[in-house]
Amino acid sequence: MRTPSRLLLLFLLLPFIGFAQTRLLTVEEATGMNPKLNAASLGQLQWRSAGQYVYVVKNCLVGGTPGKTVRDTLVRLYELNVLMKIDHQDTLKRFPAVTFLNAGQFYFTSANKLFLCDIMKNSVTVENSWPEKTENLDIDKSGKLVAYTLKNNLYISKGGRETAVSDEKNPGIVYGSNRVHRNEFGIDKGTFWSPDGQQLAFYRMDETMVADYPLVDITPRIAAVNPTKYPMAGMTSHKVTVGVYDRSSGKTTYLQTASSPSVDSALRTEYLTNITWSPDGKFIYIATLNRDQNFMQLNRYEAATGKFIRTLFEEQNKTYVEPLQGPKFLAGDPGKFIWESRRDGFNHLYLYDTDGNLIRQLTKGPWEVTELLKSDGPLSKAWFLCNKDNPLGRQLYQADLKNGNLTGITKMPGSHIAKISEDGACILDTYSSTSVARQTDLLDSKGIPLQTLLANDNPLKDFNLGETTIFTLKSEDNSDLYCRLIKPAGFDPAKRYPVIIYVYGGPHSQLITDTWLGGAGLFLNYLADLGYVVFTLDNRGTSYRGRDFEQAIFRNLGVKEVSDQMAGVNYLKSLAFVDSTRIGINGWSYGGFMTISMFLKHPGTFKVAVCGGPVIDWKYYEVMYGERYMDTPESNPAGYKNACLLNYVKDLKGKLLIIQDDQDGTVVPQNSFSFLKKCVDEGKQVDFFMYPGHEHNVRGKDRVHLNQKMTLYFQENL
Repeated sequence: MRTPSRLLLLFLLLPFIGFAQTRLLTVEEATGMNPKLNAASLGQLQWRSAGQYVYVVKNCLVGGTPGKTVRDTLVRLYELNVLMKIDHQDTLKRFPAVTFLNAGQFYFTSANKLFLCDIMKNSVTVENSWPEKTENLDIDKSGKLVAYTLKNNLYISKGGRETAVSDEKNPGIVYGSNRVHRNEFGIDKGTFWSPDGQQLAFYRMDETMVADYPLVDITPRIAAVNPTKYPMAGMTSHKVTVGVYDRSSGKTTYLQTASSPSVDSALRTEYLTNITWSPDGKFIYIATLNRDQNFMQLNRYEAATGKFIRTLFEEQNKTYVEPLQGPKFLAGDPGKFIWESRRDGFNHLYLYDTDGNLIRQLTKGPWEVTELLKSDGPLSKAWFLCNKDNPLGRQLYQADLKNGNLTGITKMPGSHIAKISEDGACILDTYSSTSVARQTDLLDSKGIPLQTLLANDNPLKDFNLGETTIFTLKSEDNSDLYCRLIKPAGFDPAKRYPVIIYVYGGPHSQLITDTWLGGAGLFLNYLADLGYVVFTLDNRGTSYRGRDFEQAIFRNLGVKEVSDQMAGVNYLKSLAFVDSTRIGINGWSYGGFMTISMFLKHPGTFKVAVCGGPVIDWKYYEVMYGERYMDTPESNPAGYKNACLLNYVKDLKGKLLIIQDDQDGTVVPQNSFSFLKKCVDEGKQVDFFMYPGHEHNVRGKDRVHLNQKMTLYFQENL
């Protein structure tokens, strides 16, 4: 029986002691239907110039200057709407998302139009427009040009005049889409403006060779097949190239990204990631990966000709290499850039020149850089967020580019989000912690507070929430496993309580954080209000703990993660206030896979399990994610067999509810349906519920229905 290796008293949540705790959460409130229960925030907080900042609050755009306590209301929503009416435009229901071009001008979009607001002139003008039903909107730095897609083609609009970049008749060939490589490798867009806006780089994705997966649309009287391209692990994937459209000539040039035939087939380029323009607009940098995702090259191409220039450097790993950020060029020093890499076991910063020479490693140690915010050549500084001081938090640090010396900037415990002024003199710092819902301070360059822009205020002070603690247990390899435990409201140590374990457990996740409510959110606290002990553990395979911690699950999903989760279960059983005969589990997506894995591999341990969108057999999952962690079914048959939950259905014991979205193109419904068929074959009873019209999650008002359903299932069976 394992016990906590240490209790982190720093994370004992005590924000509710001393307040009038008279209310319990409702399921609607726990689902986010009451925005007053969210921590207050300064919307759209940003710098509009080196010495001025703005934010939106109560539908007003407010501006301030460091050193001055008075903040000015620059534009009110009703004033903006007056200007819109003067120009015969539709009015706005809320203050729009704005992007500042300079201290006096910002642009925003509404109803397929781009508007320019001049604060000094008190005017709003239409700068651009585009057709309805467009997607993948991308506005260039000048705020004049808009790239967008319509169906499978790519267009550019200037002043409302449309230019077609592509004219593809085959719907299986797609231009400018953000769906390239299924949004892996940090890809969230499919078009990339050059710094001067004269050229547009874009993805061209050929999906004609990819199998159609048949999702069904039930809205017509005769239900219709709604196919989606879904390359499953080991199957044929789409092919991608990168084009560069020149606005002056109207011509497109494609980069020479194909590997040479002489290259070993196992190392040939398959994925084109992290597309980045050089500051002068002459070159494009691409991090290329082979299909096995264990060999990466950072390549430079000439934008005008598409010619491959050189490989700057390579990275290789026996498991996988996963570039998520392109090169970040130093402001004021275009001959140097910063690269993020886990090559030494943790995500750190490396300073390079544009010939691919490593100048120095800027950060080092058993901790991770989580975000590079700003780098400045003339100042010889780089600002970044990291978990150096606490694996669960995020602090702002500064690196000296000349010698790599590090300076901690933020002082308050917790997780920080920082925005650095253009001159590096001031910082807009927003943070939360287990005891701070949210606070925003203006700091000087050394992290000394100049003034508080938004003071912390507990939005849940009137609610009777249970105590939350964060602590660690040990895994079988002696790694620290961070855990969060929420006791029921009105906890009585003499009673024995049922437990609900909330699990995710997959890569790119960290559920236990030094943030408000310890990262738990309202729904888990709602379950605790109902009388459950609610427990969560971040197992090996989750993020921000280093490469070895995350990659421990490689080729064998559902083994070490389950082992770590069972360490948490054994700890729960050791607690006098836990009823070990009444333990339930809940998770979604990878958490659904984990829920059923734990439920079937340890029959009788859990009384109830509720999961949504579960991966049942990894051969049904898509190429990029699935092969990164499992390789192909052909090269790793034992791993796929061990991870296939169909092989454990015979051991099903207890109550299991599976929830599936019928339009799920991430974890396709075939996973759940194959599990149901196996349950029938094995004579096992299982409960199932489908949410029509939803994709890989249940959103909007239907989320209340989902939370009610899960809660009722636990109440009736646990």
